[in-house]
Amino acid sequence: MGSLKKRSINLAGHATSLALEPEFWAVLQHAASTDRVSIASLIQRIDAGRGERPLASACRVFALLRAQAASAGTV
Repeated sequence: MGSLKKRSINLAGHATSLALEPEFWAVLQHAASTDRVSIASLIQRIDAGRGERPLASACRVFALLRAQAASAGTV
């Protein structure tokens, strides 16, 4: 796994810095493309449903679940 890559995302009108490994960014980008939304829109959806979990953790869990679903052929 590579080092963290930071991106600035606008969530609810506020710029938020999100640092993830490039492998997670790749899965999130693929998910956004598959869902035909921007990466920012996808992360906004993840943010809305994350509860108390940190945003980076929620994004990693989302990416893992999405990769597992793709591997199983359910996406």
